[in-house]
Amino acid sequence: MDLFNNEPNFLRNLLPKDGIVNYYGKVVSASDANWYYESLLHSIDWKNDEAIIFGKSIITKRKVAWYGDSEFEYTYSNTTKRALAWTNELLELKTLIEQATSETFNSCLLNLYHSGDEGMAWHSDGEKDLKRNGAIGSLSFGAERKFAFKHKQTKETISLILEHGSLLVMKGPTQSNWLHRLPPTKMVNKPRVNLTFRTIVDNSRSSA
Repeated sequence: MDLFNNEPNFLRNLLPKDGIVNYYGKVVSASDANWYYESLLHSIDWKNDEAIIFGKSIITKRKVAWYGDSEFEYTYSNTTKRALAWTNELLELKTLIEQATSETFNSCLLNLYHSGDEGMAWHSDGEKDLKRNGAIGSLSFGAERKFAFKHKQTKETISLILEHGSLLVMKGPTQSNWLHRLPPTKMVNKPRVNLTFRTIVDNSRSSA
C-alpha cells in the first residue's frame, strides 16, 4: 500500500515563538485515509476515558486507547494506563510518520470523538512520563476539526483545521509554553479518530 499521496511541502513553524508546530497536511491518500478510518474505528480496543478531578472519578464520552513498544504506563488526569501491543495498522502508521518527520516514537495515545459535541479543554502534554521537548505526531482521520493553541503567558491564540488523513507535529518547548485544545462544535456530527504518537521515558530507571 502506497501511503504517501505526495511529498510534504516546505514546512513552516505555525507558532510565532516559544515552540515548534509543523502541519504536514494530508500525508495519506484519500482512499487509504478512508480505509484506516474504518479499520481504527472497529479494531482498536476503545475505552471511555477516566479522569480523577478533586477526588471524583469522571467518565468521558470520548474514548481512548493506549498502545506501545512495551507495557508502558502513562499517567494523566490522575489515572494510569498500561499500553497494549501494537496492531499492524498502528505499526504501518507509526512507520509512515517516522519517515515523514525523521522522528522516532515508542507509543501512541488514540482518541475517538463521536461527534463535534466531544472535544478537549485547554491543556499541555507535559506529563513526567513523556520525553521532555520530544516530538508528538498527531494523525487525524474522519471529521475535520478545528485545533487551537494558546500561549500560556501572552494568551495569543492560533488555530487551524485538521484534515482527514493529515499530520501535525508539536516539538521543542511547545508543551512548556503553549496550551492546545479541540473545541466542541455543533457543526460536526461525524466521528474523528486522532492518533498521537509519543515517546515514553523510563523515569524510574533514570532516577535510580
